[in-house]
Amino acid sequence: MSAALAPSPADPMRPAPWRVRAVRRETADVATLELEPLEGGVPGFAPGQFNMIYAFGIGEVPVSLSGDPADQTRFVHTVRAVGAASAAIVAAAPGSVLGLRGPFGSAWPVDAAEGHDLLIVAGGLGLAPLRPAIYQTLAGSERFGRIAVLYGGRGPAELLFRDELATWGARADVTVTITVDHADPSGTVMSAWCRR
Repeated sequence: MSAALAPSPADPMRPAPWRVRAVRRETADVATLELEPLEGGVPGFAPGQFNMIYAFGIGEVPVSLSGDPADQTRFVHTVRAVGAASAAIVAAAPGSVLGLRGPFGSAWPVDAAEGHDLLIVAGGLGLAPLRPAIYQTLAGSERFGRIAVLYGGRGPAELLFRDELATWGARADVTVTITVDHADPSGTVMSAWCRR
């Protein structure tokens, strides 16, 4: 197991304390949290890996890493409130402390796609665990053929990472296409966020 894939704490079964540095509300029930360690550094991770996040006194849930693997200053997780533990994590305020174990799991084979066209498809919250792979791909876009991201959601209000979708779509080396099941009443044109 490589260093990037190895669990970070000396005891991988004991949660280490991490402070919530920032919280960004994505939708009514989804938030993106930036976490920084209270002890030690930020271990490396590979796109596709996850951490176990513990809300003290409530419980623990597995959550995919959704930040940039090149950022060695923090971990980023995007969480939907679906139960007691995930609701407590989503409700965590900046400065509060959560427990964290990991990273665990295998990685997306981004390097294996070098020299080939790459189509990344996600729906709803499924964009969060793919975001690290997109970051890694776009950081070395010259190593790939055509890069396309296809992202869908139930409606415009359910879409995550809107600013990043716009930024990615404005790049000359990637095509971003967004689709929704139901447009909002104002008739918002989703393609306005993306390059055609």
